[in-house]
Amino acid sequence: MFTASDHSFVVCAYKENPYISGTIQSLMNQTVRGNIILSTSTPSKYLEDVCSEFGIEMVVNPHPHLAGDDWNYGYNSAGTKLVTMAHQDDYYDPSFLERTIAALNKYDESESLLSFTDYFELRNDQRVYDNSLLKIKRIMNSPLSSAFLNNSVFLKKRILSFGDSICCPAVTLVKKNVGPSPFDTTFKNSCDYKTWVDLAMVKGRFVYIPEPLVGHRIYAESATSLNLGEDIRKGEDFEILSSLWPKPIAKAVNRVYALSENSNNL
Repeated sequence: MFTASDHSFVVCAYKENPYISGTIQSLMNQTVRGNIILSTSTPSKYLEDVCSEFGIEMVVNPHPHLAGDDWNYGYNSAGTKLVTMAHQDDYYDPSFLERTIAALNKYDESESLLSFTDYFELRNDQRVYDNSLLKIKRIMNSPLSSAFLNNSVFLKKRILSFGDSICCPAVTLVKKNVGPSPFDTTFKNSCDYKTWVDLAMVKGRFVYIPEPLVGHRIYAESATSLNLGEDIRKGEDFEILSSLWPKPIAKAVNRVYALSENSNNL
């Protein structure tokens, strides 16, 4: 059985983000307390002060490259069985960790690869629970809330063949089942999507918690918004989809998925 002490939030920090203190505070406010570390490839006095304020450790990736490299470094630095990669500008409901542990404890520790919760969007500090993108993702993910279905390689792969329905900061990875350095290190933006697709090919549960327990912040300076604006994500998603479909079908799926992703543009 997992406990809160088996879990680490790894806060992925980059430069001087104005939302990071709020993110860490939401982790400190969890109903059960685990571990929190901050991981960065851009150390600064600003981040040192943030860590000092909250009394958390900072680890520094000495060989930065892409986001996946930074995430792997932080993930590998966490000495616990469970790891959640907390993005520096998002919000976690106080019950996130408690609900995550309860969901994973429905199964033997050897059965699950990861769990993930539903999420809402934060736009201009207002919570958005329903838009076309969120509704589509909930429909896609709903079968994974079933213990009879969330272990199916076919189903996990088929869900992800229609786009990335999993919100990265809502994911908790089971380290002994996933292994070290799980994140893709070839894509600039879609490294999380590629990682979920790779893990979907492996036997093991994707445990979906259908409650919106993470607030994903949408704003002009976020990495997601910037990469969408540069069409980086569209190209990378097409490459991933092409590994799951013949190219003409992948192109059609990517076109529809890109339209739904436009809700991330401000």
